[in-house]
Amino acid sequence: MTDTPANASLFTPLDIGPITLDNRVVMAPLTRSRSRVPGHVQTPLHALYYAQRAGAGLIVGEATQISREGQGYAWTPGIHTDEQVEGWKLVTDAVHNAGGRIFCQLWHVGAISHNCFQENNAAPVSSSVWTPEGEAFVGDYHPDGPTLPHPEARALDTDEIPRLIADYRHAARCALAAGFDGVELHAANGYLMDQFIRSSVNTRDDKYGGPVENRIRIVGEVLDALAEEMEPGRIGIRLSPSGGAGGSSDADPKGTYTAVAKLCAGRGLAYLHVVRPNSHGGGDAAAAGEIVASMRAAFDGPLIVNGGFDPAEGARWLAEDRADAICYGRLFLANPDLPARIAADGPYNDPDPNTFYGGGAEGYVDYPTLKRKDVAA
Repeated sequence: MTDTPANASLFTPLDIGPITLDNRVVMAPLTRSRSRVPGHVQTPLHALYYAQRAGAGLIVGEATQISREGQGYAWTPGIHTDEQVEGWKLVTDAVHNAGGRIFCQLWHVGAISHNCFQENNAAPVSSSVWTPEGEAFVGDYHPDGPTLPHPEARALDTDEIPRLIADYRHAARCALAAGFDGVELHAANGYLMDQFIRSSVNTRDDKYGGPVENRIRIVGEVLDALAEEMEPGRIGIRLSPSGGAGGSSDADPKGTYTAVAKLCAGRGLAYLHVVRPNSHGGGDAAAAGEIVASMRAAFDGPLIVNGGFDPAEGARWLAEDRADAICYGRLFLANPDLPARIAADGPYNDPDPNTFYGGGAEGYVDYPTLKRKDVAA
């Protein structure tokens, strides 16, 4: 496999914490809703899926709930029980045996849930009382599924925050036991951490609400807890200045998310992973570029950018020093050997939306790879 001048910037090594990535093509966290129920456990099928994609410089595993309370979608995996740890070991072993690196994305959906996922049919939790727009994907967890309107979420009490942080800590410990190379704190896409960050949702009047420094406080506290479980260079964080589940927003996305990026600086984190605004919820490219640039300037480590990139645009962003790695989602879904295809300038498989969520091997592990003779020598 030989790099071409057009995409060579994607194929230089990158250091994140103590890890050196072979290339700068990152696989995005892609929810596929195929975990074994009961238990929300990964299986040999998942191990095959991820091993097929081990050519990525880094795989960010699918969003993985840190607790039962953190679940909001049917058939998604957890990382809080011994059985789940054993299931994920199948995946991490397969990725490592194929020469890859994989982080676990730690996920709590907050209000983007439904009572049927919660213990004793309880209400979901959020930063404040909030009813998200849209519907929850409940699958067969509820007789009226597969989708149902989101119920009203209750606000977490101030004295519940230590328990929530302890759940993140426990999940990080489980991720290490499962063999992950690190973890990514999911603080994006309108989920629980973002529900604290965003002004449209967070109406609290305690130390976690009001001015931006209060709304982002919990992010710093969770990062502190994670850093007590593993070296900071094995911790990343994902942020998305706009868009995401539930219709939430922030009145000043550039100021708010630059403040979060600054909060993350000085900690020795592995990376900051940003979903550029124009890929979720609209917005013009110029404004999106300004927000990402402001966040990059505020953070002192590697920047990974995600959001509708094709290989050529990703290579340009790297060549222009606007990012340090590019994260690809749907391209990786349909092209398990994506780095090889980028190096060969294609061709690329088209993804099948009908098999994105749920099901088995079809549309999951059966996308073809390039034949050896088709790859540039």
